[in-house]
Amino acid sequence: MVWGIEESKRETAIANRVLAEVGLATGALAALGHASMRVPSDPDKFVVKGRGYPIDALSRMRPDDMVVCDLDGNKLDGPANIGQCFEVKIHSTIYKSHPEVNGVVHVHPRYTVMLSVQQARIVPMCPEGVQMVRNPLPLYNHMRMISTEEEGMEVANTMAASPGILLRGHGAVTAAASVDQAVMNMLGLEEQAKMNWYARCAFGPDYQGIPDELVDDMIDFLVNPTWLELPHLKGNLSTNQVNGVWNHYSELVSRDI
Repeated sequence: MVWGIEESKRETAIANRVLAEVGLATGALAALGHASMRVPSDPDKFVVKGRGYPIDALSRMRPDDMVVCDLDGNKLDGPANIGQCFEVKIHSTIYKSHPEVNGVVHVHPRYTVMLSVQQARIVPMCPEGVQMVRNPLPLYNHMRMISTEEEGMEVANTMAASPGILLRGHGAVTAAASVDQAVMNMLGLEEQAKMNWYARCAFGPDYQGIPDELVDDMIDFLVNPTWLELPHLKGNLSTNQVNGVWNHYSELVSRDI
């Protein structure tokens, strides 16, 4: 079954809640950020968290709170008196210029923000999120909100084929083939940024990351899970089990919707 608008609204609401549940949109950041999802049955539309709620927090989002937009960022459907998120052009321009992308996330992760201000490369420091930082992430060297078509296209074009982009002093954007993967990419990016910050504080700016050949070996292990065919594992595991973190948080936050 190909999901329509209603299923996409629910999945997008869950994605926004997960961002809060994992600490990427809590405290002073409770209302800051948004996840979106391209509608599988109508790829010229996407669903995104809006702005203008009486209580605006990612942790409170419900399917009926979501806003449906076209690829120019125009609101097509959603609650009365609720508009698109202010930076809807981040989402619309990425979907417009990257047809392979079906999920986009923008939040303001603290460690990622700190390193973007320093213009320091986030290098591989642990397995979690290693694919996000195997190559240097592009940097959008502005702190301003992305509000115009031109600014959105600059972000989309700068991101190019990368899984994400740093917005200097502002946060980050991740994009993926699904909204759950975009969320997990952001979580992995912040985990890598945190480890980089710890290393920077402990060892100075010339700290060592994981060598490229070890990272490539790890990525190959993840992308080509031939280990599933090992005699002691064959028939006992499936690749679905690698989605445990997302499945846990998705189930946790969706119990009331």
